[in-house]
Amino acid sequence: MEQLAEFITNHLLLVITFLGLAGALTWNIFFDPVNKAAVDPLQSTILINHDDAVIVDVRSIADFNKGHIVNAVNIPLNSLAKQLQQLEKYKDKPIIVACRSGSRSGMACKTLMKNGFKDVHNLRGGMMAWESAGLPVKRK
Repeated sequence: MEQLAEFITNHLLLVITFLGLAGALTWNIFFDPVNKAAVDPLQSTILINHDDAVIVDVRSIADFNKGHIVNAVNIPLNSLAKQLQQLEKYKDKPIIVACRSGSRSGMACKTLMKNGFKDVHNLRGGMMAWESAGLPVKRK
């Protein structure tokens, strides 16, 4: 026990940094609403087929045209806040937000939640997971 106290006093900055990172990780895992609402591709298909969920693809138009989920709405992340009126008609439906890997769509989910969208889900793994699951992709 004496060695632990000595270590903490000798490496106070290291201990504080570790505790801060551990706290942030705990918050992200257990309390972040975007992580709680994340769905995998199989869960997404259930939401689409049974609850009429809408897919919002936040990738660039060029990436969207290379391949996207059938009937997805493309609103690039950098213009999402300006184009929220396009999604107003879907406010009462589940919305699944997709990007390439699932990280940028998390930011889009937060934007939608802040603007009153209640049933918002992040596609865990993004289009890479969707395609890996062998689910249909529409290509132009």
